[in-house]
Amino acid sequence: MPSYVPDFSKPVSAFQKFILALLRMTIGWHFLYEGVIKVIDPKWSSAPYLLEARGYFAEYFHVLVGNERLLHVVNNLNSMGLTLIGACLLFGLVARPAAFLGAVMLGFYYLAQPPLPHLVDGMQAEGSYLIVNKNLVELFGMLVLTVFPSGQYLGLDGFLAELALRRNAKALQKAAASPAATGQPSVPSSGQFPVSDHPSLPRRSLIKHLVSLPIFAGFVYAYLQKRQWDNYEEKHLIALGESPDALSGATIKAHRFSKLEDLKGTIPTAKIGDLEISRLILGGNLIGGWAHSRDLLYVSTLVKAYHTDKKIFDTFRIAEQCGVNTIITNPILCRIVNKYWRTQGGKMQFISDCCLNGDIRKGIDISLESGASACYLHGGTADSYAQNGQVDKIAEALELIRKAGVPAGIGAHNLATVKACVEAGVKPDFWMKTLHHTNYWSAQIQNQNDNIWCENPEETIAYMETVEAPWIAFKVMAAGAISPQEGFSYAFKNGADFVCAGMYDFQIVDDVNIALDVLASDLQRKRPWRAV
Repeated sequence: MPSYVPDFSKPVSAFQKFILALLRMTIGWHFLYEGVIKVIDPKWSSAPYLLEARGYFAEYFHVLVGNERLLHVVNNLNSMGLTLIGACLLFGLVARPAAFLGAVMLGFYYLAQPPLPHLVDGMQAEGSYLIVNKNLVELFGMLVLTVFPSGQYLGLDGFLAELALRRNAKALQKAAASPAATGQPSVPSSGQFPVSDHPSLPRRSLIKHLVSLPIFAGFVYAYLQKRQWDNYEEKHLIALGESPDALSGATIKAHRFSKLEDLKGTIPTAKIGDLEISRLILGGNLIGGWAHSRDLLYVSTLVKAYHTDKKIFDTFRIAEQCGVNTIITNPILCRIVNKYWRTQGGKMQFISDCCLNGDIRKGIDISLESGASACYLHGGTADSYAQNGQVDKIAEALELIRKAGVPAGIGAHNLATVKACVEAGVKPDFWMKTLHHTNYWSAQIQNQNDNIWCENPEETIAYMETVEAPWIAFKVMAAGAISPQEGFSYAFKNGADFVCAGMYDFQIVDDVNIALDVLASDLQRKRPWRAV
């Protein structure tokens, strides 16, 4: 019965050499393509990958992004390194050094985003990883190619080695045929160096070692085919007046969204207590699925389906790059914020509304345990307490929050809630109060059903001038009925210290630019800034 246990005392078989050569060429193909597409793309940068770095070495990779010269060096090392290593492996030229350098590069890729148990987020596009991922697998493949002379098998290393061997043999043959130093006549060779007068290789050996040339031709053909389809798509996008970018989709109607390179600056910050918050705050309703979409009953379900963990992380990351450092959300979403911190290395702060199925104490506890930077009593809950003459319960909630050492706020849709708290001497660290004008069509409908959130804006503006705590205005766009240009300007001009706005990922840059323009304008505020 034949044994399937390999005998390592025997030399490498022809089939084993073929498999090693195949491994070398497939990894070389992958590296070469990854390098070429980066070299020809003038907009390519390693910055997004480095910004997503997480784990023990994340801060070192993030430093590279902040230094323009270092980032330029890293970009060139990546694009040119991948290209040259890929070409060397594909052709089998200096294959062992190339494989070693490739293993080093893959090691850095692995360290930038290691799939360690506490970092795995389960949403990789190519599968689920736990410690071992494609970078690590390919790294060990490179180590195999480092310790085996795979370039000798179907590669230029073998071609050059055989050529050098034949030349050396020819030189030794000539030396053996020449008269000895002692003057004795030379002895003709007896076949010890069976070579011809020309050091060239036999045709079969030449074909064997240059087999990578047709494979490279296949690479070029496949690449050109792909470029043809890419150019086809680009041509049709340009014909439609669209610029080909990551936001291009299959919809017929064109939508214009700004990208990060269109950003005018980053949002300024101000403090509530010791907590530094961006003037524009990311609202959590869209992420949580509370779309307030009036008669469009399917929208809440739609936006919840849109906001997968990955999409939320993308939204957070874009917001942070624009200077938006805080989100206002519900305790139910504590999980996703913590996951963002843990798996993505993000810094997004969150202010919790502590609303958890009517259990205020539990909502506060979960929010604080999850790392909330500040908490407030949800507007609907506070409105209910104030309407029922239970302002003392609002005060109790503030004390529970303050015991944890974080700012405590009061939310309100109704101005009567704010008045009741002020009259009772309840002093929050900040207010969450709705503010928007009512000059939009659905606000005129008498049967109010999810269509108006600040019934008396003028009275709200006048009264909020008298309160001293910072004011975060929310529902400033009346859940999509008012443009951000109008909503932001109206809120900041009429006394808000911060604006909370629900934003999709593709809206953030535009909204930040609008907020920057509004803040830079002559607002002529009557209420002084209460947070600076």
